[in-house]
Amino acid sequence: MLKTFEGYRRANGSIGVRNHTIVINTVGELAGLTKKLANLVPGVIPVVHQAGQSQYSEDSDQTIKTLTGTAGHPNVSAALFLGMGTEDPAEGIVETLKKDGHHVYSIIFDKKKSIAECLEEGKVWLKNALELSKQQKTEKADVSELTIGLECGGSDAWSGITANPSIGAFSDSIVADGGTSVLAETTEAVGAEHILANRAVNSEVGNRFLEIVKRYEQRARAVGEDIKAANPSPGNKTGGLTTLEEKSLGCIKKGGNSTLMEVIDYAHSPTEKGFIFMDTPGYDVESVVGLVAGGAQIVLFSTGKGSPTGSPIAPVIKIGTNPKLYKNMPEHIDVNAGKIIDQNYTIDQIGEEIYSKVLQVANGEITASEKFHNQEFSIWRLAETQ
Repeated sequence: MLKTFEGYRRANGSIGVRNHTIVINTVGELAGLTKKLANLVPGVIPVVHQAGQSQYSEDSDQTIKTLTGTAGHPNVSAALFLGMGTEDPAEGIVETLKKDGHHVYSIIFDKKKSIAECLEEGKVWLKNALELSKQQKTEKADVSELTIGLECGGSDAWSGITANPSIGAFSDSIVADGGTSVLAETTEAVGAEHILANRAVNSEVGNRFLEIVKRYEQRARAVGEDIKAANPSPGNKTGGLTTLEEKSLGCIKKGGNSTLMEVIDYAHSPTEKGFIFMDTPGYDVESVVGLVAGGAQIVLFSTGKGSPTGSPIAPVIKIGTNPKLYKNMPEHIDVNAGKIIDQNYTIDQIGEEIYSKVLQVANGEITASEKFHNQEFSIWRLAETQ
């Protein structure tokens, strides 16, 4: 297998597998205008969320970090920020990204200009940015430059037997080739956290991982919730899962057997190569957003129920856990790991198929989630709204 791909080299040296021009709001009040502006320039992707206002400092910082990582992502050629008011972070984010060579711009909606004038200004900038992006050429890059997010949603009893260990086989392979894989979903490590901690490169990384799992459980208890009592979810139980530990043991199989090199916060980029863990919630939309904001160019997403969750800027490869799902929802599944059940495929064979699919997608092949424009975007909130 030729382990290279054709990507878009950015000014900061990173390389993307897509070349998107986006418009993104910094505050929820501008969500509608963000969509409207994108509609004025076909080809522009709206990245829309409801955060950015009435937040405590920890959430404000997390929102800014996520928006910065999204607009500065290797898959993004140009980004326009829409902000509102004198304290809006849009201009500050733009200045930060410009220092790293990104093509970004901000428009602030205030009483100095009418909405129509702001939309016209945005339309002109986006048209120009889109034309410039079309002139960008690809160059050959090695798989060692890829960061792959590992996610699951709608797990069933087959997740830990077919799709997740197959993703784990892929993860070990790309790590061996010098690339990076990032496992997410802190809640879904509960009950199996000791296994990942024992695989840490040193005690500092292992203790850091145990710390974030403990912190998440404590935060849930503080609002009267118990992660262990709430899992598996009703959907998981319908799919055949019986205990939290069973679910967690299946979840962490996506990380294969490689050494855990680093534990990072939500939407942060790895500073090490190899197998990494990111602190994210179990909610797949918020988790995928964190992985992508942290630099994952592609996300692998196993599912037993056919979850259509996607991303505005990163291709999400769906890996089905069972043959019935693939039969009923083939249009939403990119890799059928159910062949392990009914066609005698091995985990390693499906892992190789996943690797092949990753390279095809890195070279421009469209995933099911991209085909159906599944562009969900939601930022993990840590506190209540003020």
